[in-house]
Amino acid sequence: MGHYIANLRDIEFCLFDLLERQSVLGTSIYKDLDRETVMGMLEEVKRLSENDLAASFVEGDRLGVDFNPATGDVKLPPSFIKSYRAYMDGEWWRIDAPTELGGTLIPASVRWAIAEMILGSNPAVHIYASGTSFAQVAFYLGTEEQKKIAKLMVDRDWGASMMLTEPEAGSDVGAGRTKAIQQPDGTWHITGTKRFITSGDSDLNENIIHYVLARREGGGPGTKGLSLFLIPKFMFDFETGALGKRNGVYATKVEQKMGLNVSSTCEMNLGEKEPAVGYLLGDVHEGIAQMFKVIEFARMMVGTKAIATLSTGYQQALAYAKTRVQGGDMKAMNDKASPRVTIIHHPDVRRSLMVQKSYSEGLRALVLYTASIQDAIAMAKAEVGDKAKLDDLEALNDLLLPVVKGFGSEKSWTLLGTESLQIFGGSGFTQDWPLEQYVRDAKIDTLYEGTTAIQGLDFFFRKIVKDGGRAIGLLAKEMGAYTQSGGPLIEEKVALKKALDDLNAIIGVLVGHAMNSQSDAEEIYKVGLNTSRCLMAVGDIITAWLLLRQAEIALSKSSSAGKDADFYAGKVASAQFFVKNYLPHIATDREIVETTDNSIMEISEDAF
Repeated sequence: MGHYIANLRDIEFCLFDLLERQSVLGTSIYKDLDRETVMGMLEEVKRLSENDLAASFVEGDRLGVDFNPATGDVKLPPSFIKSYRAYMDGEWWRIDAPTELGGTLIPASVRWAIAEMILGSNPAVHIYASGTSFAQVAFYLGTEEQKKIAKLMVDRDWGASMMLTEPEAGSDVGAGRTKAIQQPDGTWHITGTKRFITSGDSDLNENIIHYVLARREGGGPGTKGLSLFLIPKFMFDFETGALGKRNGVYATKVEQKMGLNVSSTCEMNLGEKEPAVGYLLGDVHEGIAQMFKVIEFARMMVGTKAIATLSTGYQQALAYAKTRVQGGDMKAMNDKASPRVTIIHHPDVRRSLMVQKSYSEGLRALVLYTASIQDAIAMAKAEVGDKAKLDDLEALNDLLLPVVKGFGSEKSWTLLGTESLQIFGGSGFTQDWPLEQYVRDAKIDTLYEGTTAIQGLDFFFRKIVKDGGRAIGLLAKEMGAYTQSGGPLIEEKVALKKALDDLNAIIGVLVGHAMNSQSDAEEIYKVGLNTSRCLMAVGDIITAWLLLRQAEIALSKSSSAGKDADFYAGKVASAQFFVKNYLPHIATDREIVETTDNSIMEISEDAF
């Protein structure tokens, strides 16, 4: 048994009690699936994750990657390669491959439930195995010739990377300088340097297809001038996949990182040693729109990875708290001869565990709720249904992605360091337990695929203002209807309604500042000072709503719970705890937003 502890009971509860995924199984495009089949898949992934994948988690961190700067080649530890092969040989890659190329069609909710366990046990396995999901982009957006690349990526287990970031541009993708020049044969030669490229090189696959943003001659400034190119590590025969000469794309450096050490994060040079030959995706210059198909998947993955790590961190802390004996019961604190107790008897330890429990279960529900909307989108597209309904669903999914990624990663990283690790005391700071690695590995989740601040800006300006408030209005309407639904938990529903009113006021104030900035440009600073705060507030409110829904279901089942009695009691307790301890913060956030001024924007840099 490795470090990882899956919470399959809660995953099952979210899928089938909270989100009623049995209603989509056996119907439409998912007609070949039923609950028993899905649970069989999840149980097998649990076994795989807790054993084969988790087995190399620690060694992968300690050994990291072996980089040869002379050749630009990266080698991974044999134990990690064994874990990766267990995943690939088990044919779990099929859940991401195009169905036309042998993929298995499953609901997104089931797909992300599977991903949670893989990402929680050994996240780099999932990251390196992304070639089949990248193949979807080439297959559905590529030319007929490029569809052959997608087929080879699936059939021959080729890796993939996403190359956006450049040393000087950083998160400002539109400032990228990598250039593309068209050749007489229709290919393109790419020159430039990319930085922080995940899976830039490895010895897991015989070939890697790099998805590279570059600016063609005459492409114009900013993101609109960028195009997306497929650049192989080795040239190849399009029909057989037989490898040819080395292409001109090389890793020139591997970053020495804080965590996630077995995942190679590379600096990549294109076109210095020999031409880096690439193929313009779809033969159209729509690079950012095409790359966002990858970015959206990546942001969902990052949020799920963070939340999965929080879940297993909580499971580890809980197990430790039940066995670690230290001190006497607080009510007998003046009796030095009182029996020593396990630390789960101490009030602050219980508080800490309940914080972790409520967030880990609430954030899991957030991921799977978002995925359930993706289920509905896929079914609506397949059935060519109501266009307006499809538009609403897609807007809601777009709204939730920065919440999953930004809120999910920020809360997970913070709680792992301040609560999960803390339960272990000084032992948590050592490598005797996996918590210190969880903390290091999870920090990157707040940074890549757009930092938390960028997620906040995207959430407010693109997903609320540009959308005209449609998606946030739909979500608020659904949550508002729940607060008026009667039944149990009335006080908690009143608190949720108050938080929704406070959130509405927060958004109203920020929209007002944005509008006023048309005549007074500096008003926009007041928005920028609060977009992350707004994102966090939305995340807490959605989490509270989902926890309360779970608690209400648990109450309805408690009379005949049997062996699940404690599970359901925990659902009610965590929802009530969260509402009492975290929703009151929204009122404070509102007051802060309403009184925000530009004073910190007006002081000298030297005052900092």
